[in-house]
Amino acid sequence: MRTIVDSRTQRRSFWQQLALIGPAFVAGAWQFGPGNLTTAVQAGSGFQYTLIWVIVVSTILMIFLTDMSVRLGIKSPVSLIASIKDHLGEAVGVIAGIGIFLITLCFSVGNAVGSGLGLSMLFGGAPVMWTVICTLAVAGILLLRNVYRVVEKVLVVMIALMAIAFVASAFISNPDWIAAASGLIPSAPDGSWLLIVALVGTNFSINAAFYTAYGTKERRRTEEQYRDVTIVDTIPGIVAPGIMTALVIVVAASVLGQTGQAAGTIVALAGVFEPLAGPIGSTVFAIGFFGAAFSSMVANATAGGTMLSDGLGRGASSGSRTAKIVSGSILAFGVVVALIFQSSPIQLIVIAQALTIFVAPVLAALIIIMANRRSLMGSMRNTWWQNLFGVIGLVAVLALSVRLLMSLLAG
Repeated sequence: MRTIVDSRTQRRSFWQQLALIGPAFVAGAWQFGPGNLTTAVQAGSGFQYTLIWVIVVSTILMIFLTDMSVRLGIKSPVSLIASIKDHLGEAVGVIAGIGIFLITLCFSVGNAVGSGLGLSMLFGGAPVMWTVICTLAVAGILLLRNVYRVVEKVLVVMIALMAIAFVASAFISNPDWIAAASGLIPSAPDGSWLLIVALVGTNFSINAAFYTAYGTKERRRTEEQYRDVTIVDTIPGIVAPGIMTALVIVVAASVLGQTGQAAGTIVALAGVFEPLAGPIGSTVFAIGFFGAAFSSMVANATAGGTMLSDGLGRGASSGSRTAKIVSGSILAFGVVVALIFQSSPIQLIVIAQALTIFVAPVLAALIIIMANRRSLMGSMRNTWWQNLFGVIGLVAVLALSVRLLMSLLAG
């Protein structure tokens, strides 16, 4: 990424650099949810290690879009959606806010169910009971003052927990690391196309990249801090969930290779994983799954509340009254649907994907367009090579949209 820093600026200490960690990790936590894990399990069980390359490509593209969003957060005088309204018109900003809210509303169901299922796997009891408990816990977090700072701290801890759990799971499963490395070479086995589309969709999360501008603005990042933010937050915050997703593929592929049993879901993988690695292994994996669902639940509600509030002109802070009310409605929707439909809410996940078809390319285009506005960005405007990767990402999202739209129409 472009280095924008005065050479006379005093070099920050290690601890001062660590204090810059935050916004990109929030985006990574939102990106790394139950849907992400489910597609990774299906990839490992169905095609073993061959689709790891998809995660690598998606992660690289996600870094570039997130970096643009960070720079927009630094340079936008108020907020990203407010700047979009100023430069591209009121209607465009409102559409962006409402579109993201609708996506978070649908994703809230999967996050609520996933968090309850994760604790049920760990402690027993009905998943719905744990869903209610997790929802109340998240609601308590969102009611606190300085909400964004609290959310950041919670999610950084959760990501650390997930990293430990999935790294441990990968080594416990004793994979064929040479075969895993061969998965870095792009290939598309027969019947894998739709899964490749799903993997790109869940790992190249434009919604999460878009929201990074808000975290950057709430943390009051400056142009002089950009280089250090890139090194300690943007890159590791996006790479971490990419690595964990790849490790889930490795675990699923390893379990299939050693037991001969395919595991198409997280619950099935944990069940098959236990005879291979023992109760400790399956418990470690369940901890990682809970961390993914709970962290995504927190980030999803926070982002949806903040950006709808901004789109409606009611404030761009996660601590605003409107943002908290909207975040609460997102949580309430997720838990109510989970209580009414106590089986997997597949239909709502399909609806969420359908909404992504129409919103994600728009958000990607808005990020690229705004990052090229000379009057807004000044010296932090996109370079040609940043635009190149941005356009590649936009084309990938458009291809994903067309493919999913064709699948829905065919269905």
